[in-house]
Amino acid sequence: MKKIISTLFLSAATAVFAQEAIRFEELPFKELIAKAKKENKIIFMDAYASWCGPCKMMERNIFTQKSVGDYYNSNFVNARFDMEKGEGREIAAKYGVRSYPTYLFLNGDGELVSQNYGYMEESPFLAMAQDVNSPNNKKGSLKERFAKGEKDPEFLINIMKLNSSSDYDFAKNASERYFENKNKTEELSKDDIGFLLFFLKSPEDKNYKIFIDKKSDIIKHLPEETYKEFDAQIKLSKIIAQSIDDRNKRIDEVFFMKNAEPLVGKHDAEVRLNQTKLSYYEQNANYPEYEKAALEYYKNSDSFDTNELLKTAWVFSEHVKNSASLKKAAEWAEKSVMRGETSENTYILAKLYYLTGNKDMAKTYAEMSETLAVQAGKDSQLAKELLNQIK
Repeated sequence: MKKIISTLFLSAATAVFAQEAIRFEELPFKELIAKAKKENKIIFMDAYASWCGPCKMMERNIFTQKSVGDYYNSNFVNARFDMEKGEGREIAAKYGVRSYPTYLFLNGDGELVSQNYGYMEESPFLAMAQDVNSPNNKKGSLKERFAKGEKDPEFLINIMKLNSSSDYDFAKNASERYFENKNKTEELSKDDIGFLLFFLKSPEDKNYKIFIDKKSDIIKHLPEETYKEFDAQIKLSKIIAQSIDDRNKRIDEVFFMKNAEPLVGKHDAEVRLNQTKLSYYEQNANYPEYEKAALEYYKNSDSFDTNELLKTAWVFSEHVKNSASLKKAAEWAEKSVMRGETSENTYILAKLYYLTGNKDMAKTYAEMSETLAVQAGKDSQLAKELLNQIK
């Protein structure tokens, strides 16, 4: 009897506990957007990963608080997505989710109206929600409001902050309107300078005149030498654009060096040229030219970030056939593995070993990749397919 009573008590407690917590909708993303639109509510989305410790702590300690559940359930359409599975992958790519947990607040048009990160205690988590749940964030589509000419500085700053990675052009247009409507006699703040420099890519940009006219403001926060270097890089971007022959899908290296070298010096010009070639030839699937540029650029690979080397090694493993080049790519992948083994870098290294005929090492690292993927709750299919090829 005691056991039965205990079980009933536990069930009742669990039911009450569930009612107090945030209620997350189990709907496809498109239906969530439609629901938010219909109810004129904002979506709160917990963007998490299954292996993330702080995510689990939020789920256990904060989402279950009555005050949190009451506010979020009354004011938001709540949803949770694992960013490494199913629709979560598309959501992560669309909104630039790179750390966990990330809290996304979206309007009924699917636009980002606020974003925050990391473990939060009850009070700041509620304060964040109350700040987001303002009438200003429910006025409708941000893009429609922008198109109608809204000039409110906070509105424009919000667009810049939230869309800099997911919709750069929109954010850049907001930055131009922000500075266009700023009092010309007002001194630029440190934040203003950050916005100005982030979206300034070419001498043709509208804000380049602000950059020149407000030099005295800028060098109060940056060394004048840094200002000059930034200006040189902006001018260099125009030379890059002029060097690209889109008709023949080539880069005019002679033109580039002739114009870039007087600006930044021979060494820096060569570095920028190789960076441009890598980016352009990958985008245009010209892998023979990409291969040549990568071998030149990463000649002294010790000075480069291992993640950057790994990314190039991956491209080589997919598109390069030359054995000597693949062996060089294996060296790049080895540097990443030496810094820390992951299911991704061990797989790339295994594939490169396989392509260069080192089947024993390929098998070892493919098995390691599969094990690491399973332990992290990630997809291990690529490693399994490679193991089948090796056998």
